Amino acid sequence: MRQQVISRSGTWLGGLAAILTILLIVATIGWLRPLPPRVVVMTTGAEGSDYAVLAQRYRAILQRSGVELRLRPSAGDLQNLERLNDPKSGVSVGFAQGGLTSETAAPDLRSLGTMFFQPFWFFSRVPPEKGLEGLRGKPVSLGPKGSGTRDLALRILRLNGLDPNNLDIRSLSPAEAGKALHRGEIAATDIVTSWDSPVVRELLASSDVNLVGFPRADAYVALYPYLRKLMLPEGVGNLATNRPPADTSVIAPRASLIVRKELHPAIQYLLLEAASEIHSTDSIFQRFDRFPAAERGDFPLSEQASAYYRTGPPLLQRYLPFWLAVWVSKLLVVLIPVFGVAYPVLRLAPALYFWAVRHRILNLYGELKVIETELEHRTVGTAADVIVRLEHLDERASGLRVPAELAPTLYTLRTHIRLVRDRLGNELRADASSNARRSDVDLPQRSRGSPGLTTH
Repeated sequence: MRQQVISRSGTWLGGLAAILTILLIVATIGWLRPLPPRVVVMTTGAEGSDYAVLAQRYRAILQRSGVELRLRPSAGDLQNLERLNDPKSGVSVGFAQGGLTSETAAPDLRSLGTMFFQPFWFFSRVPPEKGLEGLRGKPVSLGPKGSGTRDLALRILRLNGLDPNNLDIRSLSPAEAGKALHRGEIAATDIVTSWDSPVVRELLASSDVNLVGFPRADAYVALYPYLRKLMLPEGVGNLATNRPPADTSVIAPRASLIVRKELHPAIQYLLLEAASEIHSTDSIFQRFDRFPAAERGDFPLSEQASAYYRTGPPLLQRYLPFWLAVWVSKLLVVLIPVFGVAYPVLRLAPALYFWAVRHRILNLYGELKVIETELEHRTVGTAADVIVRLEHLDERASGLRVPAELAPTLYTLRTHIRLVRDRLGNELRADASSNARRSDVDLPQRSRGSPGLTTH
């Protein structure tokens, strides 16, 4: 009878293919990174600083994608780097100006690129002709301890031969330093912040305070490649009073967005998208679309940043909401290798199944051939034993489920088994009949020859 149900061999092969597919999916998921975190911690800066203001904008943009950016104020760049370099701090992202550390000192950190210039503003009440020497022994504010502002100021003072120990150094915030300078409580202050800072704009416009320029700015850049030379136009602070009174060269460290290298790639792309939205605008010191920029800085660019600057955001994140893009990308990464392996396995499974079933039928044929050979050479045991073997062989054949293509072969096998069994049965019946006739003939002869028998 033709049958189209799956045999035990087919079930076994199908089960094996399913197990292999499941194992491949599990292994792929195990290899993949987990889903992006819902909460990311960012170290910012002092209240009112550029870092703090920009971090608020980053938080609002990431919130649109369902990611909470928690902000932790800090004393400045050095504390930001300290937190980022500490895996126990929980901080994953933050701003830092260049020249404060290196990849060797912080191997677990990566850069998402340069985000903006931070001009180094040095305002003084000392007459310009006295230069930095005029500050000796006077109170000056060089920024809060732990800030990049103070670190850069100390480097510049030493380059110009002025020992910081000869100064009365204060640790004021930019806003506090601006007020103190106006009141004459300090002789000078430095501020590392953008042109848009209210303190900078106020001090630039003041006639009581001078902006100290860097006529040898190219030398500073040559010595410290993380710096850039910027030109502040004459009168840009206050055209009415012509402040500053001449074009003034200033130097500016590059500010980078730094992340821990294990930060999820999808979050890194999200931060880069936010950076493009925030930092690509025009300003006095940059043209449109100048930032973010693929500049190495103190740390190498992360893999995601390098890819972003080459080709833009991932294709799915361009057209799908963030979390949907994440799920679809993970699904594709899982399914592509699964189908790559499962498809040829599934294509091969029917052929393996057909071969396995045909092999079982041929094995049954082989057993039947052995029985026939034994019968021909009379090496077989009793007829009853042979019949039992044939019946067992037929039961195994009848229990075999085969595809339609092998149904005729199985049918032929069972027919052959029945023929052998019927032939053996006929031989047994013929032998029994012959033995019976011989018994009938021998019985009267024995009766006539038996002594003591009397007939009536």
